[in-house]
Amino acid sequence: MAENQTDTALEDLPPSSKFIYKTLTDEGPMTLKALTEETLLSSRTVRYGLDQLSEAKLIDSSPALHDGRQTCYRLAGESCGKGDTESSVLVSPEWVEERLSAFERDDSELRLVEADAEYDEGHIPGAVQIDVLADLVDVDGCGVADKHCFEKYVGERGITEESTVVIYSTNRNQYAAYLYWLFKYYHHTDVRLLDGGKRRWKAVGGPTTTARPTVTTQEYTAHSADERIRAYRSDIKSALARDVTIVDVRSPAEFRGEQTQPPDKDLPKARTAGHIPGTAHITWSEVIDERGQFKDEAALAHLFRDRAIHPDTETIVYCHVGERSSIVWFVLSELLEYDAVSNYDGSWIEWGNLVDAPVETGEE
Repeated sequence: MAENQTDTALEDLPPSSKFIYKTLTDEGPMTLKALTEETLLSSRTVRYGLDQLSEAKLIDSSPALHDGRQTCYRLAGESCGKGDTESSVLVSPEWVEERLSAFERDDSELRLVEADAEYDEGHIPGAVQIDVLADLVDVDGCGVADKHCFEKYVGERGITEESTVVIYSTNRNQYAAYLYWLFKYYHHTDVRLLDGGKRRWKAVGGPTTTARPTVTTQEYTAHSADERIRAYRSDIKSALARDVTIVDVRSPAEFRGEQTQPPDKDLPKARTAGHIPGTAHITWSEVIDERGQFKDEAALAHLFRDRAIHPDTETIVYCHVGERSSIVWFVLSELLEYDAVSNYDGSWIEWGNLVDAPVETGEE
């Protein structure tokens, strides 16, 4: 970013963000702990300042080379050091394996989370369970947990605002992506996905266990919700009259109006079948390769460009209850860095039950 553009971007940020940016300029890449010690600001203030700088695209982050439990923050375009190739939002099974002993300790700095209902059948050693669709949603799998519920629930699993949270789930990692989105909704700074989830972990011979780890309950204080990444039905109604791309990521049969619920899933049926008028359609699983990992950036960019889903247009994604759409939100927002992407978590279970909401059926 050019110097004058940087100055303009900094202009509207709070003093703490400007102070942190100057510290990174003077001292080079630093972890949250190092920034807290250097600036003498509280860790909460530093986290907020980093969030603001990240949203303004003034800084980048990635796992610190000396300790993968911590995140290295640096000015946009700089490196945290030679060999710093790990994504700040995706980790590999090898990355997790190297830190298994740390995950198995009762250490709030680093938490591994399995985000589905199959935890008791066998999970990665040290992982805690968050059954996101059972415990962190409102009625019938629709609507997210409020701030107080979220704070209490994740705190009971030994997570603090400073924790590096690594999430995985079964199948194609959609429940992990939903939980990632929820953590970001409440502005958690350092959260990542295990690329390929439990499927890939098992494929490379990673161990599993049925033993639950010992976890000390922590006090978790969430930021206010980031409404920019969440869409409501009012946003959908407004989008129908504006230049907004609405993306339906459900199966072709759901999109055409042949099914009122996802195939092979025990989720509530909607009153009507079909899709929101004028929506683009991309099946959510198209972003995943045959190994269960995300496709490479070039393939993903081509996939969305081919469906006329462009990075400079506001985009809303939806599915049935918001979990499959969260994985497409993750790709667009976190991997391809589209400008403005939100997840309509009410999705078809809400829209398809509304009276007089416009609905289309048939092919695209």
